[in-house]
Amino acid sequence: MPDSTDARQYAPATQRNREPILAVLQEVLPVQGTVLEISSGTGEHAVYFAPRLMPRYWLPSDVNPIARASIDAWRLAEAVTNLYPAIALDVCDPIWPVEPASLSLQALELAPGTIGAIVNINMIHIAPWAACLGLIAGAKRILPSGGILYLYGPFKQGGQHTAESNAAFDASLRQQNSDWGVRDLETVIAEAETQQLKFVKTVAMPANNLSVIFQKG
Repeated sequence: MPDSTDARQYAPATQRNREPILAVLQEVLPVQGTVLEISSGTGEHAVYFAPRLMPRYWLPSDVNPIARASIDAWRLAEAVTNLYPAIALDVCDPIWPVEPASLSLQALELAPGTIGAIVNINMIHIAPWAACLGLIAGAKRILPSGGILYLYGPFKQGGQHTAESNAAFDASLRQQNSDWGVRDLETVIAEAETQQLKFVKTVAMPANNLSVIFQKG
């Protein structure tokens, strides 16, 4: 167990979903380049995926400084060589730090155009709808033609929950924050397609979640 000075945090769901998610990522990600993870949380996914997705590089990010400290603690503890330090990134910002217009790009030592995919796990339902719109808009700006946007989480389909557990989860989220909630898959797809992100497919995942894959036109 980590000592009291260890900044690593733990999310039980990571242990349950990381292998199924990895299997999808291995299938859909570009064969090289950098994968930008949005809202990396504890960092457990990052340290698990990065070494298994070589020669790709993995760039974790989070708006929360406590999460970034956890990500970097995991990175150091696991000594993952193709995992960048965590960066501060708010999807609702009009310019992300990985864009050429950002002053942060040079400091990251990341060449423009090297990000070929964006991965976002369990965020858009635990955030305002504006965060989903910001994520999609950022993907349009950053991804090259053929680049991949990967989303994971629970979704409604046809306006209906796909399981009673998802309906209960949605209710609990909306109790915590009226701007949160399980999103309608068709609405997300429609918004993505307005931003040149073509819907590719969904993959059924554990616990009534979905992997949703888009490709930049």
